[in-house]
Amino acid sequence: MGHSRSADARLDLAGTLDGMRRMAPLCLFVIAFGLAFGVAAVQRGLSELEALLMSALVFAGASQFAALELWGPEIPLVALIASTFAINARHLLMGASLYPWLRDLPPRQRYLSMSVMSDSNWAMAADDYRRGVRNVGMLIGGGIALWLAWLLGTLLGVLFGSGITEPERYGLDVIMGCFLLSMLVGGARSLTILIPWSVAAIAALIAVYWLPPHSHVVVGALAGGLAGMGLPTEKKRDREPTS
Repeated sequence: MGHSRSADARLDLAGTLDGMRRMAPLCLFVIAFGLAFGVAAVQRGLSELEALLMSALVFAGASQFAALELWGPEIPLVALIASTFAINARHLLMGASLYPWLRDLPPRQRYLSMSVMSDSNWAMAADDYRRGVRNVGMLIGGGIALWLAWLLGTLLGVLFGSGITEPERYGLDVIMGCFLLSMLVGGARSLTILIPWSVAAIAALIAVYWLPPHSHVVVGALAGGLAGMGLPTEKKRDREPTS
């Protein structure tokens, strides 16, 4: 038989619980990442409630750290919106890649699944889709597990953040960098992927020294995206094998 059709896709409690179980090991690292955010948020002047609400409602680690960099008595709203969009624009492609799998689900289930999508559960759900798995519980179950872990980490950070005056002593200042580096190394399938990453890094460094503060996030993202668009596309075989 060929690849399962999207019409066969389903979402149920058993699949959701299985997705939570499969995501559990990675949640330990997400808790550490959330703890780092909680500590940083308290030290940037956010209240405990504000930090928890940001994690609960935004649920976007990299964007939340970027927002902290812009946090102050006067928040540059345009830069904040642009940075958030640039960092999370990848979700447009991530969602589109799963559309053939999710399109025949009831709208409520489809949009609920997308609301908790992050890099980790998307990657595992995409692998399920490629293998012909019909149950999409990995997407929402894994997302719920990551959301709970992120909230728990943030809570630990805000509770103990005031007592951690030097986050670098515990390595909390490099957790985000290590997380993003692991995404790059773990997701790389070809050396050509280094080209847009290198362009983004160089552009961001130039922006740090020559452009207004905090613009390096947007500049790096746009430069890397344009470089990626210019790469030659590989000829892909049809993912739908014949019977």
